[in-house]
Amino acid sequence: MYTLYEYPPSGNCYKARLLMHQLRLRFERVTVDTQANETRTPEFLLLNPNGKVPTLKLPNGEVLAESNAMLWYLAEDTPFLPDTRLQRAQVLQWMFFEQYSHEPFIATLRNWISYANKRDEFASEIEAFRPKGYAALDVMEQHLESRTYLVGESYSIADIALYAYTHVAHEGEFDLGNYVAICRWLRRIEKQPRHIAIDWRE
Repeated sequence: MYTLYEYPPSGNCYKARLLMHQLRLRFERVTVDTQANETRTPEFLLLNPNGKVPTLKLPNGEVLAESNAMLWYLAEDTPFLPDTRLQRAQVLQWMFFEQYSHEPFIATLRNWISYANKRDEFASEIEAFRPKGYAALDVMEQHLESRTYLVGESYSIADIALYAYTHVAHEGEFDLGNYVAICRWLRRIEKQPRHIAIDWRE
């Protein structure tokens, strides 16, 4: 059985949880509270020296870190990862975009504003980060205006990677009201078989 060490509100943790549920994999969930620095304990650092969640223990005991690496590993030989060389590279392209151009701004503001209660402490950073978050949304909107999904015509881990924090962007006070294509895409993903909400509990 897989064991997912996670902080449930985290979009990065949600990515792995969503895909494993959609693949019907059996997994145990272990909550690690990042707000209480539980990822910095000696015990957790033995598991993941980088001190971050999600961390995934595989059935053979090996440990895998980094949410998008987990998506790639779990999606191998499934419909969630395209067959062609180009489309697989395009999936990676969007996953790199998510980690470098999207998540650092949209997820960070969400955490500061809705979870860590640091709106005042990071007021200047919030002001600086918000345009960069909207810039990432603009890229997605333009791409999705003429497409059903991010890569090809099939739902893939590229969509999961970007859905995770986009669908809760309002918790970082991003307004998606003018992002018509993104909103259509979000609804499309929510209709996927075995979709679960970020706050889903068994």
